[in-house]
Amino acid sequence: PPPRQVGPSVPVPSTAPRRDTALTRPPAPAPMPAPATMPTPAPQPTAEAPAVPQTSPEPRTVAPELDASQPAGRAEVEAAAETGGPRALALVDLNTASVADLNGLRGGGSIGRAIIQRRPYASIDQLLSKRVLSRATYDKIKDQVTVR
Repeated sequence: PPPRQVGPSVPVPSTAPRRDTALTRPPAPAPMPAPATMPTPAPQPTAEAPAVPQTSPEPRTVAPELDASQPAGRAEVEAAAETGGPRALALVDLNTASVADLNGLRGGGSIGRAIIQRRPYASIDQLLSKRVLSRATYDKIKDQVTVR
């Protein structure tokens, strides 16, 4: 190549090819072919089948609370009572409680009549020493009863 002269008033032509950004851009990629299975368009309303307006799904409703008077609810309430912690109700006094109150103790079954027949009690441990209840039944109800 010939030597270039650089001067303040003389333009220097470049020997390198000119790069025009518009000419040197890579070509745009070809569009992707359409998939073989195209979604079918929604059916258009006809005179026989009028258009149904699109609505959002209805909000879910919360399940109603269990009702112990219904057979399905009763089983679940009883199962929860067996596995639940101690009741937040007042303790039942062995010396003054009715048969219904004593039979209603969780895990006790029909123990009310036996407890009432051997009254009075000085402590709840006497349910075992007087042989009123078995150890298993006593363990289930001991946190629900008191003696005053």
